[in-house]
Amino acid sequence: QVQLVESGGGLVQAGGSLSLTCAASGRTFSGNAMGWFRQTPGKEREFVASISRSGTFLYYADSVKGRFTISRDNAKNTVYLQMNNLKPEDTAVYLCAGTAQAMGVMARADEYDYWGQGTQVTVSS
Repeated sequence: QVQLVESGGGLVQAGGSLSLTCAASGRTFSGNAMGWFRQTPGKEREFVASISRSGTFLYYADSVKGRFTISRDNAKNTVYLQMNNLKPEDTAVYLCAGTAQAMGVMARADEYDYWGQGTQVTVSS
């Protein structure tokens, strides 16, 4: 199995930046497509971004396109989410997810098999 641990969350002013890191352990990391989701109280888990096994294919939710960048380093068993020009509506718990059975955009939470516990991102106005 794959264990995922997120880090890098915190408090930032609107317009600022944060970089999130997801560290993986267990099975071969490179065999998993990875995604970032976010969740706020009373809302469904929202797709943020995904990246294919080799990093060739990248997908972003419209709400973050142009501001966030997903990347991975298979040699380090890590996936990253660089967040720029943050807005108050970006406030959420950000979760890292992975699956060995990826096909397509992978924007649905139920398509993933492994989840981290999340890291809090708070953007103040």
